[in-house]
Amino acid sequence: MINSNTPLIPQRADPFIYKHTDGYYYFTASVPAYNGIELRRAQTLADLASAQTRMVWIKPDEGAYSDLIWAPEIHFNDGAWYVYFAAAPSREIKDDLFQHRMYAISCNASNPVAGDWQFEGQVDSGIDTFCLDATTFYHNDQLYYLWAQKGPGIRGNSNLYLSEMATPTTLQGKTAMLTKPEYEWETRGFWVNEGPAVIKHGDKIFITYSASATDENYCMGLLWAYQNADLLDPVSWHKADAPVFGSNTPLKMFGPGHNSFTTDEHGNDILVYHCRQYTEIEGDPLWNPDRHTFVKHLHWDETGMPVFGKAGE
Repeated sequence: MINSNTPLIPQRADPFIYKHTDGYYYFTASVPAYNGIELRRAQTLADLASAQTRMVWIKPDEGAYSDLIWAPEIHFNDGAWYVYFAAAPSREIKDDLFQHRMYAISCNASNPVAGDWQFEGQVDSGIDTFCLDATTFYHNDQLYYLWAQKGPGIRGNSNLYLSEMATPTTLQGKTAMLTKPEYEWETRGFWVNEGPAVIKHGDKIFITYSASATDENYCMGLLWAYQNADLLDPVSWHKADAPVFGSNTPLKMFGPGHNSFTTDEHGNDILVYHCRQYTEIEGDPLWNPDRHTFVKHLHWDETGMPVFGKAGE
């Protein structure tokens, strides 16, 4: 039973839930200390809340990926498990940005929560700037990599980019920029498009993403293309001109975003996202631990477009 107004897992931001063919749900998210990658698994969504956790990878004490471990995602690509994440060499801000780059770890065990993980190194986008929030998906048997990155010469913190993958850790071919912050609701506090997630329905493929600062202004936007289109052609993608999911003040659900998608035990689509339940944040919202993981049902209208509803409802 899903309770949309109660956190599924407290103090876990950037939540990612993956339902595997083994029948288990796998969960990972940014932990408040930003010091490693935590996994858990359960046979139902509800049981993720009480599932045993394991820190499968701990950041080193120094080096390029030794701080601020952000937004891990667990995927099963080409017969092995991968967690994609972003990390920085320090908490120093340069040119108004953190110094994150994208990395991956891998595991060949059937149960990745119990298995041994290997560091695979950097996933190089070909652009040496701040980047984060990578996700992967298969489409027509091709593996794609979708991420957020500072675009050279483009105002703001991050845009969304898409590329094919030659291997689960290597990109190939051209890179397409799909969206950049341009609307007022994408530029509150910071100019941000980040945290992309992919879901397919009917003849369309959808990308949700998060925009603006990580306080109550954080909200979700939507891109969509037809599944038979060239996904690497930016013209194939349509962009909603208004947010599809945002703060619900009456229910005290503030800044929902950085979502992922899964299905429940009956195959119904589920929206996974983080949200705060108050706005009185002391200091930088980034260091506030109270972004909780919530889940709610995702519905579809008669034209095949997603209906997100309201946070907490």
